[in-house]
Amino acid sequence: MNSCSYIRAVIRTSVCVAASLAAPVSFGAAADRQQAQAQLLDHAEFLCANCLFGASDYFYCFAADNKILIGYQRTRVLNWQDETKNYLTGVHGGWAAWTAPGQTVPISYDDKHIWVSRAEVKQVRRGLRANVKAMARWVIRADSKQVRLTRSPLRDIFANNDRCRDAGAQAH
Repeated sequence: MNSCSYIRAVIRTSVCVAASLAAPVSFGAAADRQQAQAQLLDHAEFLCANCLFGASDYFYCFAADNKILIGYQRTRVLNWQDETKNYLTGVHGGWAAWTAPGQTVPISYDDKHIWVSRAEVKQVRRGLRANVKAMARWVIRADSKQVRLTRSPLRDIFANNDRCRDAGAQAH
């Protein structure tokens, strides 16, 4: 009986220590994201052609706060015969490539990511199938208004803009 109470005390202490170590991670503040109005300078696409669940990469170069920020989005692709199509976007809207609504876009960024707003597309849905599809999109959060781009040190992929290629180590 004495050993049982000792084991409970050890377990209780271990749980308390684990909870106290996990609390700063769980409730800690996220990295400071800076808000900026950015100009889209250039973009590059590496499309997966004739893919069965492959991935396409989309790179974007922004000028914001006297910095050049480069980020990429990797999207899952299911296509054949036409590399510009992605048949998965009808199922999961989050797998659609981000398209800029104009030359100037509001962004937020930190050391690892850039967040851009996805253009809102209002669709008229009718019928049971459309309602089930809308519910599935809501469950998987495919209609997210923010797209997270991963910051990248690549510069040579931008053929149309010298500022993007010459950004050097300043952007990352």
